[in-house]
Amino acid sequence: MNTLNVTYKNNQKHPFHLVDPSPWPFVAALGALSMTIGFAMYAHSYSGGLTCFFTGFSTILYVMFVWWRDIIREATFEGQHTADVQIGMRWGMLLFIVSEIMFFFAFFGHFFIQVYHRLMILAVFTHLTELTCYHLGKFRF
Repeated sequence: MNTLNVTYKNNQKHPFHLVDPSPWPFVAALGALSMTIGFAMYAHSYSGGLTCFFTGFSTILYVMFVWWRDIIREATFEGQHTADVQIGMRWGMLLFIVSEIMFFFAFFGHFFIQVYHRLMILAVFTHLTELTCYHLGKFRF
């Protein structure tokens, strides 16, 4: 597809979306910092800890609202989410979900392998031929 002959709603010459500078990541980081400090203060019984925590929490909620508002405005009213951008977002979400699934299998796979090897070592060092666990039943080695 030749992008030179295509006219987009916002007069850009390419089908990709270049993000404008936004203050919301910085504000969200300040809210998260406030939540963390507030929780630590509350956990150590300092005065004002709960207020600091809820200030940070409300800041995070506010940032979620206005950041999503900006994204919806860019997509619908400004027309910056072209077909190529939407395909890229779909692929990005798919790859994110696949990476989370791979992380889940890697984490729990490693955990169960470690449990199995520890049971094997326990059986070898105690010279048992049969090991009974409370939840796992009987393992024969």
